[in-house]
Formats: sequence, structure tokens, C-alpha cells
Amino acid sequence: MLKTSSLALVAVTAFAAVTGCAGTPAAPFDQLKTANLTAYRLQNSEPTPPVAAAAGTPAAPLTLPGLTPELNALLQQGAAGLSQLIPPGLLPGLPGLGSIAPAVDTTPRFHDFRILSQTTVIDPDLKDSLGKLLGDKSSFEASQARCASNVFYPEMGLSFTSSTGGPPNDLLISFLCNQVVSRSFAWPHPATGMKTDTVKKLSDIVQKIFPQGT
Repeated sequence: MLKTSSLALVAVTAFAAVTGCAGTPAAPFDQLKTANLTAYRLQNSEPTPPVAAAAGTPAAPLTLPGLTPELNALLQQGAAGLSQLIPPGLLPGLPGLGSIAPAVDTTPRFHDFRILSQTTVIDPDLKDSLGKLLGDKSSFEASQARCASNVFYPEMGLSFTSSTGGPPNDLLISFLCNQVVSRSFAWPHPATGMKTDTVKKLSDIVQKIFPQGT
């Protein structure tokens, strides 16, 4: 009788342990509530860069305002003569003296996507809501993903690190593709496509992170 009671107690304890852990978000989302979290609004398209002049292509004629046409003509002759003495491209961007150097893109980016704005999320309730939503495998379903694996347009990015340190956990969220993709950790769920209810809940959280106009 004692043996039967002991077995029953073990079974109840094991069941309680399993059910008690059922609501725990999958790693690394289980640490999101106390993590250091940065949220990014991203531009989900890449503007076409301006076409730079090819090497050796002459720029517009060199002229200076205020000079007579005759003096500007002499100035252009002098620039043309000087350009013959200087190798093409040595003085990039100088009118009449070689190629124009392409502009350097200094736009801040998060995993190659242009950052429109960013904020540090302080509210533990918001972080807890995000962790529970993204850490629950039932929030996702493979058939809900709208974009092919090689075409992904995120409007939002998240990066969080444990309060005790360690490498960042980065992920990208696309409402257009209805999908979440991890960038620095193994995705814990079988699917990445967001269910309709997941999109609604996530949209509500995003509106609190980025209030209208920010």
C-alpha cells in the first residue's frame, strides 16, 4: 500500500512539474522580462542608390559665378589642360578633373536594414508580454508565412541581452511577410509564420513601444 502511494505521489509531482512549466516561454524569450531590450523601426525597402559617373567620365564644365563667359572659357581650358597631367580619379569629385566618387552610405542599420528609429524598452510588462507571445510555439504556424525564405521585408527588429550579460539575441519581424526570423540564435519553434491572433497582439505591443508619431 505504501509503495502504491509513493508511486502515486511521484506521478502527481511529475504532472505538476510538467504543467507548471507549460506556460514558461521558450529560451531565450524566458529571460526577456528582465533583459536589456532595444526595439528598432526598420525601413522594409532599400532605395535605389544614385548612379555615380564612371571613372574618367568628365563632369560638368567648370564655371564660376560672376565671371564673364570669356574668363569662364579660359578657366575651362586651364582645367582641361590640368586634367591631362593628373591621372583620372586622383582628384575624385572635382569638376572637370576625373570621376565622381560615389557617396558613402552612413545610414545606421540593423542586420543590413535601415533604421528609422529606435528605443530602449524599459517597461517590464511590455517585455513580459513580448516574451510570452514570441516564446509560445502556439503563436506560430508554418502556413501563415507569406514570403519565400529568400525574400524578407522586416519593419521591426528586436535585440535583447540577459541582465547578467552575454551575446545579444537579435530577431527581425515582418508584418508584410507575417513572419519572425531570428538572426543570432536558434529559433526555438517549428514554425516562424505568425497566426492572425499573434499579429494582433504583437501590433498592440508595438504601438505601445512606438507610440504614434515616434
